Amino acid sequence: MVFRATFDCLWCGTPHAVRAPDDLEGYAQLCPACVGRAGENGFLRFRLKAALAERSAALAGQASVEPPPEPALGSAALAEDLSVEMQAYYAARAAEYDDWYLRRGRYSRGPVHDLAWNADLDAATLWLDGLPVRGEIVELAAGTGWWSTLLAGKGVLSIYDVNEAPLDRARERLLAHGLRAHIHVRDAWAEPDRLVDAVFCGFWLSHVPRRRLAEFLGLVRRWLRPGGTFAFIDSRPDPHSGAADQPVSAEEEVSSRRLADGREFRVVKVYWQPDELEAALRAAGFATAEVRTTSRFFLLGSARV
Repeated sequence: MVFRATFDCLWCGTPHAVRAPDDLEGYAQLCPACVGRAGENGFLRFRLKAALAERSAALAGQASVEPPPEPALGSAALAEDLSVEMQAYYAARAAEYDDWYLRRGRYSRGPVHDLAWNADLDAATLWLDGLPVRGEIVELAAGTGWWSTLLAGKGVLSIYDVNEAPLDRARERLLAHGLRAHIHVRDAWAEPDRLVDAVFCGFWLSHVPRRRLAEFLGLVRRWLRPGGTFAFIDSRPDPHSGAADQPVSAEEEVSSRRLADGREFRVVKVYWQPDELEAALRAAGFATAEVRTTSRFFLLGSARV
């Protein structure tokens, strides 16, 4: 990342202006407070390490200490290495994440496309509500809990996310509906600690790198009791799905995402095809697998052990 004399901190969003042209903060694009916390945060350590290399190269005139080039956007190697940056992005996006569902602000794409979005969202909701999901349910990468209120009415729900900020919003949503769930900070990649009747993921499989899909589906399989159900909803590559300043590419495995305050992050974003997901689910040991699409925006998938 290039040196910037003024910027909004990539982690906390605080505006900052550097005092000198070789200040480390300008290379990291982190405010001094966040630089000081780098020892306790993976994303901050990553940015600080990169900034040290970039500043060293600049001070040496780009001579003998040139850092290795960053992998090309969309490469499998880069996709494997973005988990910390994605975690930072979704923590920072918690306050505006529901704007995407509700087509507010940057996500409003005009009456025609917004009407189609809402129709597809209704179709996805009815589909999930109609699934035979009951008993003990785990929702991985639950985010702000958009789907949690529906799932909480079907059984005993545990919702997990790697970030606390979106879970706070999920908790508020559940309380507003008079519903309960077990809410814990937990990585979607963490090994199961028990067997459950159902696992659900909303818009998470598209953040699983292609080379790790079999690994993640195997993990889901280990969560489930015999007869258990795995259900998921995810994205199709419609150009009007995201914000107007957020291009969609079905070919690239890594995408750039911008927040309302201008901060940018890179995330893994894979647009799976129904047939490849069905094949991957069967290869992971699921007895049945069905993946369908709504008219434009979503994939709807279910599989049984």
